[in-house]
Amino acid sequence: MPQISPNMTPIPELYVSSESAAKLKLQAAELPSWDLTQRQLCDLELLMNGGFHPLTGFLGEADYDSVVERMRLADGRLWPMPVTLDVSEAFAATVEPGQDVALRDAEGVILAILSVSDKWTPDKRREAEKVFGADDRAHPAVDYLHAKAGPVYLGGSVTGLQPPVHYDFRARRDTPNELRAYFRKLGWRRVVAFQTRNPLHRAHQELTFRAAREAQANLLIHPVVGMTKPGDVDHFTRVRCYEAVLDKYPAATTHLSLLNLAMRMGGPREAVWHGIIRRNHGVTHMIVGRDHAGPGKNSKGEDFYDPYAAQELFREHEADIGVEMVDFKQMVYVQERAEYQPRDEVEEGMTILDISGTELRRRLREGLEIPDWFSFPEVVAELRRTSPPRAKQGFTVFFTGLSGSGKSTIANALMVKLMELGGRPVTLLDGDVVRKHLSSELGFSKEHRDLNIRRIGYVASEITKNGGIAICAPIAPYAQTRKDVRAMVEQYGAFVEVHVATSIEECERRDRKGLYKLAREGKIKEFTGISDPYEAPETPELRVDTVQVAPDDCAQDVMLKLEALGLIG
Repeated sequence: MPQISPNMTPIPELYVSSESAAKLKLQAAELPSWDLTQRQLCDLELLMNGGFHPLTGFLGEADYDSVVERMRLADGRLWPMPVTLDVSEAFAATVEPGQDVALRDAEGVILAILSVSDKWTPDKRREAEKVFGADDRAHPAVDYLHAKAGPVYLGGSVTGLQPPVHYDFRARRDTPNELRAYFRKLGWRRVVAFQTRNPLHRAHQELTFRAAREAQANLLIHPVVGMTKPGDVDHFTRVRCYEAVLDKYPAATTHLSLLNLAMRMGGPREAVWHGIIRRNHGVTHMIVGRDHAGPGKNSKGEDFYDPYAAQELFREHEADIGVEMVDFKQMVYVQERAEYQPRDEVEEGMTILDISGTELRRRLREGLEIPDWFSFPEVVAELRRTSPPRAKQGFTVFFTGLSGSGKSTIANALMVKLMELGGRPVTLLDGDVVRKHLSSELGFSKEHRDLNIRRIGYVASEITKNGGIAICAPIAPYAQTRKDVRAMVEQYGAFVEVHVATSIEECERRDRKGLYKLAREGKIKEFTGISDPYEAPETPELRVDTVQVAPDDCAQDVMLKLEALGLIG
């Protein structure tokens, strides 16, 4: 009788029985509750279903410190990535160790109870340097750590009441134990996982075929559908792409399953983390890529990680991970042979063809041909549905500048020019108009001004997503808030920042509303440019000055920029 791999036996979950869950939900209604962020929701699901085994909850302070410093829990077990529950200072003030907290999804449904054992304020700079290699805001996880994550961490064990509900691709979602049971049923004792956050093209197919043959294993295509790198293709499109090419793989030896993981893009540590997660899902082998889970370039324009650092760290800890590594081989198309080969096996003098991710996006954006040797027609068709040529996409023009700089005047002129051009609906989100209709209850504190700009950003992102043009003209004095709005919009289309760089002296000279005079007299508190700072954009798409140039000409400069970016014809 064939021996069953230990990776196929059931793994501990954190869920209680349905009867116990019903009782605990009634009790949890009286507890302080925390609404989980998207990342926390992904983390909680993998905690509860065993994907993060051996963790039994969010890390306490001792485990956190040990993981940050040496990639191990306090008891010595390998665990490279902090999994923490970050909360606001206001919420943290209401909770103490020894208390329970109800953890809820965005709709207020209680998913789990956290028994708080630790509460502390982490050194985020140290976490960034130790875990991600540098305290550099160009790294998406470091930016998240400083800009979005709460300042206080709560640790403690989790009691799972129910999993989060997924309405999409339900038949493709498997828990670790469901995958293990599937492998046992089919007699798959060797399984190689392919981790991906991108659509599959022909090079990926050839790579996975070779990896499965090399490992003499069945293939699990295991794409991440939780959170990936900002700017990645959305998971709905990617899964449609995976399903479109699944029949290119042998059905008897290939399985597609979706992983609701919030990636950190942590390079070498992330590769080890992915290995542990795949072990928990019953996998025996894993393909580790060149620059696996790398975030791209740092603030100096250099790669964050050495391209082979992930493979080296994975191999160093392979025994502890419990999964064998299969080296990623860079596959290239050899024109003379009309086939893909590993780059290091290509004979000298042969013609190598390749299309980079940047080039693929350019071809999609400009409606250019994507050759059959690079990708499958079915995949290209799905990508074109989601990424039409730029001239047919929605976009946002975001004016920022001091009060009185001329933003609204230029924005109105631009709106008329774009409406004259036709083809897409145009919406003007002027600062004063938004204040009247969307944010009338807000004051002018930094917190309220930030909230007002985020509301504008949200509306602009929805307009952009639906193929329209949003023109925004708030003051938007804070760089981080503008960066957050850019991220909201760029999920769906282009974000064009226009700095109306009129000087404070000129704005005060104009003072059409008399606001500067009142601010100088102290009758208006926290007034941008007088008693509160304006953080000028460092690298806007366009900078205009209304002192020397008429508003209509400034609007025409914006039109020329939009044309140069391919957003209008």
